[in-house]
Amino acid sequence: MKVGLITGNPGHPVLAATAALLVEGGHEVVVVPPVGASDDPSVGSFADAVDVCLLKARTSRALSLAREFEQRGVPVVNSAAATELCQDRVRMAGLAATAGLPFAATVAAGPLRELAAPAYPFVVKSRHSRRHDLVARVDGPDRLRELVEQWPEEPVVTQPFVPGTGWDQKLWVVDGRVFAARRRSELATGSGEPGRAEDWEPPAARAALALRVGEVFGLDVYGVDLLDGPAEPVIVDVNAFPGIRGRAGAPEALAALALRVAAERGRTPAGRLAVPSGS
Repeated sequence: MKVGLITGNPGHPVLAATAALLVEGGHEVVVVPPVGASDDPSVGSFADAVDVCLLKARTSRALSLAREFEQRGVPVVNSAAATELCQDRVRMAGLAATAGLPFAATVAAGPLRELAAPAYPFVVKSRHSRRHDLVARVDGPDRLRELVEQWPEEPVVTQPFVPGTGWDQKLWVVDGRVFAARRRSELATGSGEPGRAEDWEPPAARAALALRVGEVFGLDVYGVDLLDGPAEPVIVDVNAFPGIRGRAGAPEALAALALRVAAERGRTPAGRLAVPSGS
């Protein structure tokens, strides 16, 4: 079987480990770089050659490639539509609210320079989720002016600042399997090293909440960021195909997912598949 990787970084630890497992299991892995013109004839060649694609890129070109593959009958994980949805924090919050998920109140504010009379403290984020986007806590006018100088035209959303415990709860899901860690929040007050991570076993209710997010958003590989709210956990972000670094078993789960999807939704008979077991 041939598995395509739509990515600009095939050396990413999780992708590299997953590819190694697939090759060990007798399968072929083909990297599909999300670059080039939209009418590049090589797209058809790639689509004809692979049985399933993993989409770990969020550029417009990557999404265009994913849609082309889907139109040619190749299943893509996650789908182009689900991936694109998770890039727009307004759409994300709206869908979550409709589904009854405890998502942080998210308000579209237009360009950052037009943000007026906010209630401090609050969190400001780029409306469109991407690498190195804007995510910042704003405690007062001085900090807001500083951000406006750096990001004047950036379309943003605002969310209430949730003090919580100072730890972000990171839950990652691969085909229904939940991985988790706690990470010291970059926006936290008080002491503690920002970004420091530690192992964490989520309560059953929070793992169930993460699984519900996948059902609502149509995702197979995704991340959910949670904070402890006053009465219940609050979802502050959903990410399609996150890094899932350092989580034992994640590459095995991802490789098995690719093979399962190829068998159930793709063009490969289940009898041709060998699921890698890892080491």
